[in-house]
Amino acid sequence: MENGIAIAGTITVDYNKVIDRYAEKGMLSNILSCTRGVGGCVANTIINLAKIDPTIPLYAYGGIGNDENGEYVLKILKEHGINTQWIKIFDGELTAFTDCMTIEATGERTFFFAKGANRRFSYEDIDFDSIKTDMFHMGYALLMDSFDKEDQEYGTVMARTLAKVQSKGIKTSIDLVSVDNERYSEIVQASLKYCNYVIINEIEAGKAVNISPYGPDGKIDERLIKKICEKILEAGVKELVVIHAPQGGWAMTSDMEFFRSLSLKLPLGYIKGSVGAGDAFCAGMLYSIYKELSIEESLKIACAAAACNLSEVDSISGMKNIEEIRKLYEKYKAV
Repeated sequence: MENGIAIAGTITVDYNKVIDRYAEKGMLSNILSCTRGVGGCVANTIINLAKIDPTIPLYAYGGIGNDENGEYVLKILKEHGINTQWIKIFDGELTAFTDCMTIEATGERTFFFAKGANRRFSYEDIDFDSIKTDMFHMGYALLMDSFDKEDQEYGTVMARTLAKVQSKGIKTSIDLVSVDNERYSEIVQASLKYCNYVIINEIEAGKAVNISPYGPDGKIDERLIKKICEKILEAGVKELVVIHAPQGGWAMTSDMEFFRSLSLKLPLGYIKGSVGAGDAFCAGMLYSIYKELSIEESLKIACAAAACNLSEVDSISGMKNIEEIRKLYEKYKAV
């Protein structure tokens, strides 16, 4: 592949707040630090891709407000050599933002989200003629109102979007978000049949096909992960299903070959936060698919890319180039 990757969908600004604990209702927790960074599927995934390999042509599609946060997003994207021509600016609308609350001791995080311009960005705002890349990745389903709407022909507007891109001979993939929605599996499965790849976490994967990935002990059960992969492929994904979790990554190809890679064994004190870890894993996987690497190597790179992310509080500062990612994997790989 040589024509690059387009990333479309959610764009936010993250306010990363490290707290001492998550307070009970009506109680107080202390904010220990606060920093601003870009966030959302588009900014996180595409900037991490740029840091992994700056030679890949990258194109961003999404919506921002005509405000200071919107200017900030464009500035950061451009600094990483990303084409921002197709990001639409909506007058009178806020750029979406997220308060990311990270517990200092554990790295666990909780999100408070304002959708902002993501509510406005729609199918009509995408210039499909401009998309001439090898791959098109979109997210997050279930967080983009106009794309989650029902479509009589395709099921959802996101499914229609992916179908149109795929008809151009471009490989498509999606990412989801972990939310409660009674239409979760319905919304997701509409898009699956128009995806070449799906790269999602274990919660999202389970909700997509209504199968819990956890055994009776509350831990991830690899047999259930395998079953979930099979069901997602049966729903129409053409080439590859990838599921990630704190424990590692799993993948299943269209011929039902199953692969796994354990997360890295990181030293005490290494983890500063986990905001954007899923997007970092996704970027590592997209890079590997783009470079046509083996599934085994792809999972190792994706797990190491996620580990890079964990070294910083925000979603992009921890990412390294591919050579450093490989070295990190060898240094901390599980044995």
